[in-house]
Amino acid sequence: MIRRSILRHTQVLKHIPQSSSSRINFVTPCSSKHILYPSLPSRIIPRRCYSAAPETASTTASSSDSPASEAAEEADPIKKELEAKNREIIDLKDRYLRSVADFRNLQDRTKRDVQSARDFAITKFASDLIESVDNLDRALTTVPPSKLAPQNSDPDSPPQENEYNKDLANLYDGLKMTETILMGTLKKHGLERFDPSEGEGQMFNPNRHEATFQTKVEGKENGQVFMTQQKGFILNGRVIRAAKVGVVKNS
Repeated sequence: MIRRSILRHTQVLKHIPQSSSSRINFVTPCSSKHILYPSLPSRIIPRRCYSAAPETASTTASSSDSPASEAAEEADPIKKELEAKNREIIDLKDRYLRSVADFRNLQDRTKRDVQSARDFAITKFASDLIESVDNLDRALTTVPPSKLAPQNSDPDSPPQENEYNKDLANLYDGLKMTETILMGTLKKHGLERFDPSEGEGQMFNPNRHEATFQTKVEGKENGQVFMTQQKGFILNGRVIRAAKVGVVKNS
């Protein structure tokens, strides 16, 4: 059967004219994607086709990027607001620390001022009182040591002289006790008297001493205090009156 059908089709094709004008074109539908010509049996002419897949991918990518960009735009104001809040926190913390430091400095300064006012509240009173202390000291220094002891232990000497020396000694002892008690009371309140010439003598200190004269003294160093004309006073470490002294100057 197959051979008969093939032969029949061959005979039919032989009776068809071969001119180009009578050529019959058999066109298959577009879905076959090729064209058949009778003169070229079974020849397939490929058809070039362009796919839209990349465009779809790019469109998909752009569409997928748009939500990300929208999310980034939404997150950007939040980030800016967070940075602004952080800067504000840093600024407030700096102001707080400065305020605390200023308050502590104010406390310390106030405490020092209160303590200074308490320590030197009697400065004027002490300045007026040291004149009386000086007069008491002058009264004690005017009595020579030779008058404080009996000049003569001979029982045949006149009793009036021995009585006089005894009364003077008693007066001196009373004045000395008064000075001692007074200086002890002043020391309780921070007022002290100092004599630079006591002991071996101090070196001249312009913050505590006032040099009234300079002279050459054998056996002493230059700048050393060898004599005190007027004793000095200190109130709680502050000099309220410098001591008037004589200073050695050998060269």
